Amino acid sequence: MAADTTDIDDIREQARRWLADDPDPVSRDELTAVLDRLPTSASDLADRFAGPLTFGTAGLRGPLRAGPNGMNLAVVTQAAAGLVGWLTAQGGTGPLVIGYDARYGSRQFAERTAQVATGAGRPALLLPRPLPTPVLAYAVRKLGAVAGVMVTASHNPPQDNGYKVYLGAELGGELGAGAQIVPPADAGIEAAIRAVGPVTEVPLGPPGEVLGDDLVASYVERATAVIAPDGPRDLTVAYTPLHGVGAAVLTAAFARAGFPVPGVVPEQAEPDPAFPTVSFPNPEEPGAVDLLIALADSTGADLAIANDPDADRCAVVVREGATGWRMLRGDEVGALLADHLMRRGVTGLYATTIVSSSLLRAMCAARGLPYDETLTGFKWIVRAGGGSAPLVYGYEEALGYCVAPDHVRDKDGITAALTVAELAAGLKAQGHTLTDRLDELAAEFGVHHTDQLSVRVDDLREIADAMARIRAATPTTLLGHPVDSTQDLLPDADVVILRTGAARVVIRPSGTEPKLKAYLEVVEPVPDGDVAAARARAAAAIAQLRTEIAAALGL
Repeated sequence: MAADTTDIDDIREQARRWLADDPDPVSRDELTAVLDRLPTSASDLADRFAGPLTFGTAGLRGPLRAGPNGMNLAVVTQAAAGLVGWLTAQGGTGPLVIGYDARYGSRQFAERTAQVATGAGRPALLLPRPLPTPVLAYAVRKLGAVAGVMVTASHNPPQDNGYKVYLGAELGGELGAGAQIVPPADAGIEAAIRAVGPVTEVPLGPPGEVLGDDLVASYVERATAVIAPDGPRDLTVAYTPLHGVGAAVLTAAFARAGFPVPGVVPEQAEPDPAFPTVSFPNPEEPGAVDLLIALADSTGADLAIANDPDADRCAVVVREGATGWRMLRGDEVGALLADHLMRRGVTGLYATTIVSSSLLRAMCAARGLPYDETLTGFKWIVRAGGGSAPLVYGYEEALGYCVAPDHVRDKDGITAALTVAELAAGLKAQGHTLTDRLDELAAEFGVHHTDQLSVRVDDLREIADAMARIRAATPTTLLGHPVDSTQDLLPDADVVILRTGAARVVIRPSGTEPKLKAYLEVVEPVPDGDVAAARARAAAAIAQLRTEIAAALGL
């Protein structure tokens, strides 16, 4: 008991030192209230001071709360000072461009970042309003910025926020110009953040320059150039931004491209940081697109599209049967877009990740196109091939697609939606649908059925235990077939890959959420042309595979 009291006293003293250096009266009041509730608030206080948020290749992401283990003005000020100092130490010149979404605290964090930059003598350019992440990634290249910061937590829960960093050509190199940071930049920035002194002593300058709408118009103009100018445009689309920032930019892009403006779910059309109509602001979560499907039904839409809140991801929902709708898996949309670009004659490198379907590999092999496979994340996808061939397309199964790397060197839910619409309108003009095209691909390459076992945890030790379990007792058979290949990517990545002749499993912790994920794939040949029967066999096999992997992980 004495040790517990000592621990509380130590954390209380850390909290008092934090209060003396916190520039935000709101978070100071919040932390003071936690201290006033001791000892009942001991676990809450301990979690807030368990350690600082770590700056990794995804930047910062965490809950909005006072203390070093949360997103707040003090943490953002320190992060901005470290980033700006690192840019200077690397000899980087040019402005810092800053974007933000509509989450709680986003604008304040963006404006503070601008003040830290100008306080250090570096020009700061602030996007004019809450805008999609792809607009910020585009701006880094368009404006010749040394780096970009996007304040967003993407599709995380409402109580979270985050801080994502992109590098310009000067420090990112040809492949990383306008792309998210990768090692060793993340470690260098993290070290610079830790070297920042008291937050109250960080020099703050003027608010920087607020950019005009001409930048957004430029993004939209370049986005519409991604698709052919003279293709079919007869397509009715229902759309939701999921209370995020995508609606204005996406509808402007569709209108400029000559498509009918999509109908937008009215309850989700305006940015709202509370995300009141969804449990999680992620199109993949159960129930997230229910209102979208209702709108698509009532308007007779050919297609339904959802962006996540910062509009870098794109979900596609299609009619299935007379009255049903189905969200396509990221791997299905990934294959459709790749096939569409190939049919348009787009040559160059096609890339995806180790957790995505192997269908893209098979398509590239059959069509004589270069292919590469990377670790998870667009920071790796856009660097695929190491420059051996120009990247023309990349995707990851988590609804992320890069259809025009020279426009945005990251996933972009706006240009992905436009390209899906181009494909769907072209197929409609021929009397066909996206699912018809998927059947064509299945008949040619076999059914590549993918699924995911995803477990959200409250205690991260559960994830570590499950990864240790699969390494200690790796299955020797899956679906009755011997496991003929096992890869453990430690220490480079916490990933285990199992393969049989017709199945693959990739197991890894999520990089952005407290989840353990197992990515499952079964390949079922279609020797007799009966795609429906092959799909049924594959679905039964994937269900069994899910059960086997859950047992092996102890879940």
